[in-house]
Amino acid sequence: MPSSATTTHRHADDKFHFSIDRGGTFTDVHCILPNGDEVASKLLSVDPSNYDDAPTEGIRRVLREYDTATNGSYLRGRPVDTSRIGSIRMGTTVATNALLEREGERTGLVITRGFRDLLQIGDQTRSDIFDLTCSCPGVLYEKVVEVEERVMLEEFYEGDTHHHDGPCFEEADLPSCSSRGNVTNYWPRVGMGRRCVGRTGEGVIDISPPDPENVRAALQSLVEEGIRSVAVVFLHSYVYPDHELMVGEIAKSMGCFTEIALSHQVMGMVKVVPRGHTACAAAYLTPKIAEYLAGFVKGFDDGLLTNVRLDFMKSDGGLTPVNDFGGHQAILSGPAGGVVGYAKTSYRESKDGAGDGSKRQPLPVIGFDMGGTSTDVSRYDGTLEHVFETTTAGVSIQAPQLDIHTVAAGGGSRLFLQNGLFVVGPESAKAHPGPVCYRKNGYLAVTDANVVLGRVIPDHFPHIFGPNEDKPLDLEGARAAFQALVDANPEANGKSIEELAYGFIRVANEAMCRPIRNLTQMRGFDITKHALACFGGAGPQHACAMARALGISKVYIHRYGGILSAYGLSMADAVVEEQEPAKEVYAVANSRSSGFDEGNDPSKATRESRLDFLAEKAQSSLMQQGYPKESIVVEKYLNMRYDGTDNAIMIKEDNIANHVPLPFAKTFVEQYYREFGFELEGRDILIDDFRVRAFVPGLTPLPPPIVPSIGTPIPNGRTSAYFENGWEDVPTFKFEDLMPGHEIKGPAIIVQSISTIVLEVGCTAMVTGDGDLDITVEKKLKDGDISLNENTEVEEDPVQLSIFAHRFMGIAEQMGRTLARTAISVNIKERLDFSCALFTNDGGLVANAPHIPVHLGAMQSAVKFQVEYWNAEGREGINEGDVFVSNHPQLAGGSHLPDITVITPVFYEGKILFFVASRGHHSDIGGISPGSMPPHSKCLEEEGARIIAFKLVKDGKFQDEGITDILVNQEFGGTRNLKDNLSDLRAQVAANNSGIRLLHQLVQENGLDTVEAYMYYIQKNAEMAVRNMLREFAAEHGTRAHAIDHMDDGTPIELTIDIDPSTGSACFDFEGTGPQIVGNLNAPPAVTYSAVIYSLRSLVGQDIPLNQGCLAPIEFKIPRFSLLNPSDDVGVVGGNVLTSQRVVDVVLKAFKACAASQGCMNNLTFGDKKFGYYETIAGGAGAGPTWDGRSGVHTHCTNTRITDPEILERRYPVLLRQFGLRKGSGGNGKHRGGDGVVREIEPLRPLTMSILSERRTLQPYGLEGGEPGKTGKNLLIDKRGIAFNIGAKYSGNFGVGERLVIETPGGGGYGMK
Repeated sequence: MPSSATTTHRHADDKFHFSIDRGGTFTDVHCILPNGDEVASKLLSVDPSNYDDAPTEGIRRVLREYDTATNGSYLRGRPVDTSRIGSIRMGTTVATNALLEREGERTGLVITRGFRDLLQIGDQTRSDIFDLTCSCPGVLYEKVVEVEERVMLEEFYEGDTHHHDGPCFEEADLPSCSSRGNVTNYWPRVGMGRRCVGRTGEGVIDISPPDPENVRAALQSLVEEGIRSVAVVFLHSYVYPDHELMVGEIAKSMGCFTEIALSHQVMGMVKVVPRGHTACAAAYLTPKIAEYLAGFVKGFDDGLLTNVRLDFMKSDGGLTPVNDFGGHQAILSGPAGGVVGYAKTSYRESKDGAGDGSKRQPLPVIGFDMGGTSTDVSRYDGTLEHVFETTTAGVSIQAPQLDIHTVAAGGGSRLFLQNGLFVVGPESAKAHPGPVCYRKNGYLAVTDANVVLGRVIPDHFPHIFGPNEDKPLDLEGARAAFQALVDANPEANGKSIEELAYGFIRVANEAMCRPIRNLTQMRGFDITKHALACFGGAGPQHACAMARALGISKVYIHRYGGILSAYGLSMADAVVEEQEPAKEVYAVANSRSSGFDEGNDPSKATRESRLDFLAEKAQSSLMQQGYPKESIVVEKYLNMRYDGTDNAIMIKEDNIANHVPLPFAKTFVEQYYREFGFELEGRDILIDDFRVRAFVPGLTPLPPPIVPSIGTPIPNGRTSAYFENGWEDVPTFKFEDLMPGHEIKGPAIIVQSISTIVLEVGCTAMVTGDGDLDITVEKKLKDGDISLNENTEVEEDPVQLSIFAHRFMGIAEQMGRTLARTAISVNIKERLDFSCALFTNDGGLVANAPHIPVHLGAMQSAVKFQVEYWNAEGREGINEGDVFVSNHPQLAGGSHLPDITVITPVFYEGKILFFVASRGHHSDIGGISPGSMPPHSKCLEEEGARIIAFKLVKDGKFQDEGITDILVNQEFGGTRNLKDNLSDLRAQVAANNSGIRLLHQLVQENGLDTVEAYMYYIQKNAEMAVRNMLREFAAEHGTRAHAIDHMDDGTPIELTIDIDPSTGSACFDFEGTGPQIVGNLNAPPAVTYSAVIYSLRSLVGQDIPLNQGCLAPIEFKIPRFSLLNPSDDVGVVGGNVLTSQRVVDVVLKAFKACAASQGCMNNLTFGDKKFGYYETIAGGAGAGPTWDGRSGVHTHCTNTRITDPEILERRYPVLLRQFGLRKGSGGNGKHRGGDGVVREIEPLRPLTMSILSERRTLQPYGLEGGEPGKTGKNLLIDKRGIAFNIGAKYSGNFGVGERLVIETPGGGGYGMK
């Protein structure tokens, strides 16, 4: 039906203009008719009994109904006549679905020799730290071929660069092949090869050009296996693409490949892992898009490709011609249209409330797109916000994409009662079988709750269900499913079906509020100063309640809210992006004062010429598409960062400031400060990329006419619906009956043909001049009272418990995001080696965000110690404005010295309510070796600065002098990087402050008694889950469990577990564990607590709150002066990173859960007087009863990222010779253990390199007959190519031409093969 909108969209060509969003379930069609009217329709995306292609059928239906001059010529089964079609714009989920379901084209990967497994390893992290299977989606390529090619950056190489042919060494100089193993002896020496200038102007040395015949043979091997799509990924091709271009030409000349994706052409940015994934996505998905397009074209006559403009929506929110639409650009094609739609319809100037007619700045808008399986949230404040690296379905995509956050909660999200908690998702009922009410024996889901509560009215929903597809939604079936849930779960006793369903709705709303809070609050935006734009079929049922929970007072629901992605396509810009890498100094830090040397603009000539070149190239592309030059807008960007950091920000040129010195600098500094909370004085600003975005602006609707209120419309009926006060008799309205100026007060229900709008109590909807809904949401009817004098007893409610579980964890997560944002060091900002948590006022852990497992239980000990220490007689106590810092492992609840904990009390009216804390791994705190991870330390003093208790902030003032004195003045040398230490400590304080602010807000909303009560209840809930798990284990395996394992030096770790099945409590007795050692593998008790809490949480197997309740059922017996409870003066740096892994292996062995994982973190440090670098390296995961162990992944107590190879070589004077899986290192069995990795590094100048590792002597155990994994190995390869085993713990000087090879352990196998 035509809308009542004005004809502002009328095109001059007197034709039909279509915008179509082809989703997974429905296809939405929007059309601007020749007279300017708009029509919208929706049809099933797949309906083979009626039509072959949904978009074609949607177009045919519109033309048949509205092109009256054709006399019925648009018949089904015949090609559609295109003479009356002006344009077709499409968004599609074809690529997204192919990626999610792994149904793309068979693809081969061509990659630099030594890196065949690089994309499988990725950044070596696992997505769910408590998932013992370490599950992850598979890679996109089917087969890998390696090409012997390599270039190196010249910057750090100080030797000769003359051309050198042949191998580095004579064959006679090399060890026998059998002894070389994984060592790359045949590769050319560093620096030997042709010197070139790369695209960025950097010097590049071509040390191993590819041989064309070998390349052809490698490609032929792919052809012979039927592979016709190929991705080519070479290290540093973003700066030196010649090798990729050569392979591409050979592949093209063979005539066998339908898709050839060269990584530097797909996205020419540094970081080979995401660039490689993106190239694979292009090769994997583009043929699928081409296949779909071929089918689409068949439905039209020959004029479609010659006379009709056919554009597709890219993930960046811009349109591109069909021939330029690549698979990697299509991941967010559908959701992008919705973002454009709400951006152009909801971000509008408005009159203020004073009545003086003046305009005010538009409110920033949060987009809320709720579908069946997931919800997308985004933000718009006048410009589309882009990100340049995201992960979808386990694949890192490096391409401009709208900043859209997805949460696994939608209308089809399944409902569970687990351990006393209401749980929504992440599992989905999907379209088939769907929710129970779909009449297909489906699963209880959010939609069922809305049906039971009367918020979705079956009589107003299409009757398309049942065997004959003629029945309404099944209300009674949904009620019966909820009754079954009540009957089966004690925690639901006493609740009616409606109370249960309404509880699930509230929990679902909180789950969807959480990403919105993260999107705004973590970036420094006030969430209450936003409007909520709601679209998608399920969203309008939840929008008002969510807005109230978020403190948002304005909700917009567009008249085409159910098809807003299609409507947005009709207004989208035509866009061409051009980008190229750079390595330029933009601004030089002023050495005499803060700021920059404005008289020095070193990049000016290059910058202007490259941006102009890219602008001309982009404009030319749009002109070739038929757009006039005068309609094209050009935006210029620089991707900028401070020297010594990895956080680049894309900065748009400010035309107003373009004629001042260093025009981009001011914007960069301001945006960096807003994003990260500080400026980095004394550092140059660098340019990493030049970027140009040229676009032809799409149509923008005129502001709606202001209309006076015409009162409340007459309802078309009444219905019973359940709201916060129970059942209410409410009016229902049909959306199409509403007129501009109508006002409706909630509670009420407004029915659209494609959705249902639930107007909550206290909400008022006004129909705007163009037929949309502008809803005003009153604040919460009752704010919480923060008064400390309340004595009201708060009874536990499972719904509230579930909501507070989200809120507490959300606060800890936002603290973590603040810390990652504001820290400077690579360890915290990039490797994410930190944790954040909330505590009760006595130091009990309430919520620990799942950051680093080895921190999980340890911080509680640290907080409790500070509380006791400062409150002891004779000490100054804990005062408002204090912040504490500590790191001592044995005396102050620390893990090891580099992990520094910052603790802040949360005060109100002079009383401590709670504590917040953050623990971060500092890259250096002094001691006998760079990185403060010495392999051979024997006493704690050798490992760095020791802090038992110090007030880092006192009376609100940061104690620079005091903390500097502690960090610098050490017996074995102070910190080598004081500036980063102080900056990261300030970042930890900032993270704690964000937690304080959010806790105060939570108390204001709910009242202090309620918050305190639910902190207690959430701990009891976790305790109950662990007790239940222990009871179940005892029932199946008996009340006693025992396990023993040994460190490489033979020291045993022995554990006996005695379970009381009546209470679910257990004693973890480590009697039999060996004595403390002369070395650094000693582990303080806090490390054991962390290892046990991690193990218990993993064994529960459900998403339970992570707090001290997990350890409440556990009694620990750890012998004094043993390896796990040492004296306060021995070395412990290895205990945190090595012994912790062995403790987990012992606990899991006792519970018969899975075979041993690699049992190590493989701690590598290298550096000299100028720098220090630290990383931990992945290995193999242990197999379990139903799974093979994952290869090349961090396991158990760590989950830190590893530096991308190109970043590593661009920032540090090393060459990464290889990084891949160590084939065959996992133990055999019915289920095979995961393989370890091989990492080979060669210094480009003399460096001190240290390795601290385990499992080099004793193998990771197999279980239930499975074989053990292989031990690891550390090798030094000298200049002759001879390998020397350097043992598990080594520190020494490596020269140019020598290499360090680390072979990490595999995981144990499970079961007899």
